[in-house]
Amino acid sequence: MERSTEESRLNHAQGLQGLYAITDSGLADRLGLVDQVAEALQGGARIIQYRDKQATPQQRRRQASALRTLTRSQRALLIINDDLELARVVGADGVHLGRDDPPLAEARARLGPEAIIGVSCYNRLELARQAQRSGADYVAFGRFFPSRSKPGAVQAHPELLRHARRELRLPLVAIGGITPENGGALITAGADMLAVIHGVFGQPDIRLACAHFRSLFAPEDATP
Repeated sequence: MERSTEESRLNHAQGLQGLYAITDSGLADRLGLVDQVAEALQGGARIIQYRDKQATPQQRRRQASALRTLTRSQRALLIINDDLELARVVGADGVHLGRDDPPLAEARARLGPEAIIGVSCYNRLELARQAQRSGADYVAFGRFFPSRSKPGAVQAHPELLRHARRELRLPLVAIGGITPENGGALITAGADMLAVIHGVFGQPDIRLACAHFRSLFAPEDATP
């Protein structure tokens, strides 16, 4: 990788910090998905991942396009879970890749050098090392606590974040059963972002829930 490209990517990744809210259509009963995300942004979420494994392609494109408009108006980032073409079509800021998704090199080729590409590394530091070498913009570890969304996910421990923080230059995401009560320990261990589903969108007051998470990163700015 050319030095200028690497420096540009590292600078681009500097804004990757704070609450990383992940959508779940199954939690969008009381409010529609877009209204839920609007509440989350008002509460302090600055990164939104659109994740929906059940909607039709047409529904996914419609929802992702609406979220792109919303996040752009709020100067927030929109990341698409696993779907390179959807990310490209709606002009999302990037994509998040898991174990069974297209390789990072393909994502970079299709989305371009400015796209934010995150990679799930579960509980394996060697996957994060490989992702960094391949040009990822952030890596995600977890689950750290029992998760409603992925109860069978592999267990990760805060010590993994400590090792990764010492070794990697990339922003680190922690995911899995995270609440305002347990998230602070993960930030102390090295997490730059807390990825949350139910702890945001499963709460009766989404805006207030996000404000509680925001206070972990900026205690002086804890009001929604």
